[in-house]
Amino acid sequence: MLEMDNVEITYNDVILAVKGVSLRVPEGRIVTLLGANGAGKSTVLKSISGLLKSQEGEIEGGNITFFRKRLNGVSPEKIVRMGISQVPEGRRVFQDLTCQENLRVGSFTRRDRLRVKTDMDKVLGYFPALKKALPVKAGYLSGGEQQMLAIGRALMSRPKFLLLDEPSLGLAPLLVKEIFAIIGTINREDAISVLLVEQNANIALQTASHGYIMENGRIVMDDPCERLRQNEDVMEFYLGITAEGSIKSFADVKHYKRRKRWLS
Repeated sequence: MLEMDNVEITYNDVILAVKGVSLRVPEGRIVTLLGANGAGKSTVLKSISGLLKSQEGEIEGGNITFFRKRLNGVSPEKIVRMGISQVPEGRRVFQDLTCQENLRVGSFTRRDRLRVKTDMDKVLGYFPALKKALPVKAGYLSGGEQQMLAIGRALMSRPKFLLLDEPSLGLAPLLVKEIFAIIGTINREDAISVLLVEQNANIALQTASHGYIMENGRIVMDDPCERLRQNEDVMEFYLGITAEGSIKSFADVKHYKRRKRWLS
């Protein structure tokens, strides 16, 4: 459904942020992109949604295709009309608009106005907490409600493909579990494919079917999530799980870092 082939991205014609990234998202699947802060994960999402130019970023090499149609250089509004919606990091709701107005903004590019109300009812079915908050300005909502609103707003454009950037950021564990359960339901019931950027590797690997690990602008590892959860390096450095009684020496850590450089 979505393919990135050897994509390189720079900022301000100087900073090489993404170095030859290739990944695939099959139709109807959830794929996760993991990595530390600054690895280039959000830049990858912005390159797909067309938001790079607003931040002085540019695709210098490689191709991004959606159903075999090239996305390089396509404007963000056209990409939304093609069926791709992004939920940005930090939620970014319109704080001075009500919850209902925020949801309506999500349907702005649509022409089938008669189905907008039906879709709003569907979104409120996914996120019942938003029903009572419809007349409330988004700036007064809790962090969890704002995250639900941001996802709901993206769904109002009737996407085929959803880009989620750190949906668990700043949320309590129970709320994170609830939101990820809803993401799974949206994927199954509406057949919406998802590319998920997430620092909570544990819940991301439980939700997705395939995972990519990104470091310093490169993909250093990818596998089905089941295998990634059992990988010793992933368990230790991303899930915080070590073999009972084991102590990692500095030499072991250096060897792991060297091996990742070779993989990249």
